[in-house]
Amino acid sequence: MIGARVVWDQRFMSYDFGPGHPMHPSRLELTHRLCDELGLLDLPGVQVAPAVAATDEQIATVHTPALIAAVQRVSADPSARVDGHGLGGSDTPNFRGMHSATALAVGATVEAAHAVWDGQVQHAVNIAGGLHHGMPNEVAGFCVYNDAGVAIRSLLDAGVARVAYVDVDVHHGDGVERIFWDDPRVLTVSVHETGAALFPGTGFPGDTGGPQAPDSAVNVALPPGTGDAGWLRAIHSVVPHVLRAFRPQIMVTQQGCDAHFADPLSHLAVSIDAMHAAYSLLHDLSHELCEGRWVALGGGGYELIEVVPRAWTHLVAIAAHQPLSLTLDIPEAWREHVARLYGQVAPRRMGDRGGEPITYGTWGAGYEPESPVDTAILATRRAVFPGWGLDPWFD
Repeated sequence: MIGARVVWDQRFMSYDFGPGHPMHPSRLELTHRLCDELGLLDLPGVQVAPAVAATDEQIATVHTPALIAAVQRVSADPSARVDGHGLGGSDTPNFRGMHSATALAVGATVEAAHAVWDGQVQHAVNIAGGLHHGMPNEVAGFCVYNDAGVAIRSLLDAGVARVAYVDVDVHHGDGVERIFWDDPRVLTVSVHETGAALFPGTGFPGDTGGPQAPDSAVNVALPPGTGDAGWLRAIHSVVPHVLRAFRPQIMVTQQGCDAHFADPLSHLAVSIDAMHAAYSLLHDLSHELCEGRWVALGGGGYELIEVVPRAWTHLVAIAAHQPLSLTLDIPEAWREHVARLYGQVAPRRMGDRGGEPITYGTWGAGYEPESPVDTAILATRRAVFPGWGLDPWFD
């Protein structure tokens, strides 16, 4: 069996909202180039595969025909006026080829999910995926169609009984949660900056799923300013516990890296090193709980040179079972490419902390009532843990 499939297609660069938009496709090319310079794509057991566009029928398993028709209309004529559906706004502006560009990201995630489920590969990575704000009848937050939602629906249609979706993007994974709000076959877990301070303004601890799927939505809403220790403490205090109780057959995870301290669109203070630790935990949980069946997606991340390429290169390396040292020097060829093309000084090493470990403690060591992070963690544990037969106070 192939150890990891990395989906890459130069056509991913067509998902482009235009100059000055935070979600510039250069972040994808720079990530792919850094993976290549570090030799990850030539490792034994790593398969690089092109994307296959999703069909309209596949997209329609999650999105309304009206939305698809509207996206196709502005895709042909970006100046066309379309009422509703969130199209034409500054966050998710129309662009020519919008439908085909997003269908490619969706199809890549669907194909990756089935490659994992069918046993062709153990892990799969699609850094062009993770468009988690896409709603059934509306585009939102830089996301047109929801690739994770379509892929999970496709897995359910193929007979998968339990899918876990875990989202560590700084923004709440609202679209995926909405799609599966009342479906007990899907557990959605989102660790994000509180909606009281950040788009999309949702994802509070009391949002726990519909009447047919109680406690299937798990939301950890962290206070602004949360750093490495608090972020990892929150993830470790919630994610493994609910996943073990749910017993997924496959995991789909979204690794938006916009919780980083250098990201211009959020207020958390997380390092590349902490992200590496979180990705490693998700990888290990996939092996512990579902025989390694893991589909890892990109997502948000708007510091295009300093953060995104390093974070997602670590993700690819972890999926390939060849994790990289956080003190590893970045290849000079990549740094020269950045300087030549973008006129910026690229980071020198693959981590931010110079190898300094992150100490965050465990929930079992005790709740700290004066800590805003612990208050947030406890709110989530109290909201959903009893429904899973777990104790909110003790591990």
